[in-house]
Amino acid sequence: MNVKGILTATRSKTPLVQAITNYVTINDCANVLLACGASPAMCEVAREAYDFSRLSAAVYCNIGTLTPEQRQAIQEALRGAAEKEIPVVLDPVGCGAIPSRIDYLEELRSQYPIQVVKGNLGEIKSLAGIETQVRGVDSVDNGEDAVEACVSLAQKWQCVVAATGIQDVVTDGTQVAVIQNGTQMLTKITGAGCMAGAVIAGFCGAAENPFKGTVAGLLAMSLAGEKAAAGEGGQLPGTFKVKLIDEIHQLTEESMAASANIRYFSV
Repeated sequence: MNVKGILTATRSKTPLVQAITNYVTINDCANVLLACGASPAMCEVAREAYDFSRLSAAVYCNIGTLTPEQRQAIQEALRGAAEKEIPVVLDPVGCGAIPSRIDYLEELRSQYPIQVVKGNLGEIKSLAGIETQVRGVDSVDNGEDAVEACVSLAQKWQCVVAATGIQDVVTDGTQVAVIQNGTQMLTKITGAGCMAGAVIAGFCGAAENPFKGTVAGLLAMSLAGEKAAAGEGGQLPGTFKVKLIDEIHQLTEESMAASANIRYFSV
C-alpha cells in the first residue's frame, strides 16, 4: 500500500477542517493546514460548532487546554460530524497525566464515532490501559510495545490509532504502518504533535480512508521535519519551526515517494 495521490487530492479539494485545539498551538495548526493545502477554521464557540462541522470535510479536536466551552463545542462538533459522516481526528493531549481526561474521552467515544486517535505513545498507552511514563503532556516512554499498544486501542475503539515517537505507528487494528522518517528537532518545539494532528485531519478530509490519510499526514510531517532540520539554521528551534511549515508547503508527491521509509505488515 502507498499514500500516493493524497497530497494532490488535498491541494485539489482544499478540505475545510474545523479545528478545536489548544490555545498554545492554535495559530500553528491553522498555518500548517494552509501549508498542506487544506482550509482551517478554528471554530470553538459551542453554539456554532454543530452547524460549522456540517460544513466541514473533517474535524480535529485537541484537548490540550480543555475549557468548559471547548468541552461543549467538541461534543457539538462531533454530533454534526456523525450526522454528515465526516472523519474526526481526536488528539488526547495530557490524558497520560490527568486521568479525568481519559473519562472524558471514553464518554465522547461512547456517544460519537471517532475515526482517528492521534497521540504520543504515552497518551496512547494510557488510553489502552497500559502502564507508561509521561512528563506533563510529553511522553518519556522508551517505545517498547508501541505496536501492541496501538493495535489494542484500535481494536477496542474500532478506529485508526497513531502514536508518534522515535518511530510513528499507525494501525486500524488489522494493518500496521511504521514510519521511520523524522528528526529529533520535532521534539524541540512546541506544537509539533498538534500540527501533525491537524495535517492528518486535512489529509483525511481528502483521502479515501482514514488509515491512508493518517499515514500520509504523519509522513508529510516527518519528511518536512527532516528537510527543515537539514537546512541552514535547522538545528535552531526558532528557525526550524518556520522552515517546517515552509517545507510542508513545498512537499511534492515525488519527494514523498522518494524519501518515505515505511514498513507495512498485518496483525
